[in-house]
Amino acid sequence: MDKTTQQQTSPLRLRRYRRKNQGFNEDLGDGVQLTMMRIPAGTFVMGAPKEEEDSRDNERPQHEVSVLEFCMGRYPVTQAQWRVVAGYEREEAELDPDPSHFKGDDRPVECVSWNDAQEFCRRLSRKSGRTYRLPSEAEWEYACRAGTKTPFHFGETIDAEIANYNALEEKYEWQKPIYGAGKKGEYREETTKVGQFPGNEWCLHDMHGNVWEWCEDDWHNNYDNAPTDGRAWVEENRTKTRKLLRGGSWNDAPRNCRSAVRFNISRDDRYYGIGFRVVCVPPRAL
Repeated sequence: MDKTTQQQTSPLRLRRYRRKNQGFNEDLGDGVQLTMMRIPAGTFVMGAPKEEEDSRDNERPQHEVSVLEFCMGRYPVTQAQWRVVAGYEREEAELDPDPSHFKGDDRPVECVSWNDAQEFCRRLSRKSGRTYRLPSEAEWEYACRAGTKTPFHFGETIDAEIANYNALEEKYEWQKPIYGAGKKGEYREETTKVGQFPGNEWCLHDMHGNVWEWCEDDWHNNYDNAPTDGRAWVEENRTKTRKLLRGGSWNDAPRNCRSAVRFNISRDDRYYGIGFRVVCVPPRAL
């Protein structure tokens, strides 16, 4: 069992909190572990209000969602974790053990499709005896916010000292590197090691920036008739729908790294700004 207490510090006027949470380590083999953090059950308001800077209509209408307890990866799946699981027995598809553009065992795996992530979950579930899957969009936002209602779990703005995103370049208006009362900063132009920046109240790191993260859901243009029970919003008997991405990446302006931001892409696409993290049901002993 893993218990973590940290305190965030930053020169910005960002939210300060002490983080204490429980989790467990899944032993993947070859000395590699996957740390899963407990996310408590609760109810939250999903989406962005109209007054939130740079928010979009597809993030509305805001609606209340109740989420059951689950566990979520403390970090995006790393290249070391991916390589080990890619070596497990095949379930339904082949996996490239080294797909990433930016190399490093502790960096997030990228250049993986939604279909690749599904195969990863199938192999890990079979090997571990525990059901792993992608988070629903509602679970992802709930976990990212960790009880907050601001554009970022850090607060009203974001800074390159606490997240990996494009905080410098502005070739177009929509790429503006400053959000709210923030400031320009470093643009690293690549992924960074997971856990390099502060986590949120529930000890989840890299929820803003670094890599976009796949969710289970099909894309819908807004939240009209969206589920309110935390489940994935999937169209029955459809295999060609575009899939949800959350969180922004190293290459994105801060507006695209907000807690409520949504993006969609083909389930077959692979890009060096896209990764994922997994969820599962908490063990009884946790």
